[in-house]
Amino acid sequence: MAKFLIVEARFYAHLNDQLIEGARSALTSAGHEVEVLTVPGALEIPGAIALAAESERYDGFVAIGVVIRGETYHFEIVAGESARAIMALTMDGIAIGNGILTVENDAQAEVRADPARKNKGGEAAQAALALLDLRSRFAN
Repeated sequence: MAKFLIVEARFYAHLNDQLIEGARSALTSAGHEVEVLTVPGALEIPGAIALAAESERYDGFVAIGVVIRGETYHFEIVAGESARAIMALTMDGIAIGNGILTVENDAQAEVRADPARKNKGGEAAQAALALLDLRSRFAN
């Protein structure tokens, strides 16, 4: 059994609840333990994962959040920089599934967050599980 930390940027609570439900279900049905940590925004997710990874209390991570395009360039910065930082941590060998939705509108987010439809939270958890498996395979 592995221990996973879901790190969520709790800006769109109803969407995050669905993403977390999908991620938690995928991880617990695979027999793993799950905790959830909340941070202010998507840009804080990679930093929180880096700090938690240093503690060596967790085997893998799932990043959860929703970034919806607005009227300014801020969307591109948040979407791009959070993804870049998560990828950098993954390249350092940390098993992370990226479930941060970057969408044009609420309707797209609803479809992707819903565990009964696109289930992007569950998909992110599956990605974290796959990376954890690869890390184990290459360690032996």
